[in-house]
Amino acid sequence: MNTVGILAALSGAIAVIAGARGAHGATGDAAEWLRTGSHYQMVHAVAALVVMGMPGGRWPAMLFVAGAALFAGSLYALAFGVPARAIWFVTPLGGLVLIVGWLWLAAGMLRG
Repeated sequence: MNTVGILAALSGAIAVIAGARGAHGATGDAAEWLRTGSHYQMVHAVAALVVMGMPGGRWPAMLFVAGAALFAGSLYALAFGVPARAIWFVTPLGGLVLIVGWLWLAAGMLRG
């Protein structure tokens, strides 16, 4: 069983759901948070599926899935009313995990 692949596929499905909610049922800041979270989550779900098949790509793929869950998940939480003071650190932490995933991928490609 390929757990990372399954999680990436589920992440893509969640991104579609969040994007649809942002487009058809949310307004104001909530719509923007859902749109932004959905975009980042979908991009990184696809990236995870692509890189997991590359040599050395498993760790970057895991970081993409985890980072997207933190980043997008915190934006979704804000859209559904969780107070920002309760989760203020999660969005930048998720972004940092995504950046580390991209840097890890670049380093692996440089090593060949």
